[in-house]
Amino acid sequence: MEALRLILLFVHLVGFALLLGGGVAQLLSDRIRISKPVLWGAIIQLVSGLALAAPLRGGGDAEPDPIKLGVKLLVAAMIFIMVFVPRKRDEVNRGHFIGIITLTVVNAAVAVFWR
Repeated sequence: MEALRLILLFVHLVGFALLLGGGVAQLLSDRIRISKPVLWGAIIQLVSGLALAAPLRGGGDAEPDPIKLGVKLLVAAMIFIMVFVPRKRDEVNRGHFIGIITLTVVNAAVAVFWR
């Protein structure tokens, strides 16, 4: 079970890297749009986050706070919606894209600092 959790955690971190790295790269480019790495990063983050949280629902001492998981799910869903809806547009508003990057960093901060 620990090996599966570590694999899921690795996949989750790859999704984070795609989402944040792709987002920053697009923000620095001339034309800001939702690129495939950003879209796939959002999908991977949402799916792997759900998979990481699901086995932890059995109870025990190391079980994360359900409110923390709910907050992370809400933020991940907001990121996914903000990425998925305008994915076919030629250009996305700079503020919208900054919102995606900010929510991505906030979600990572919740994971790290909420104990």
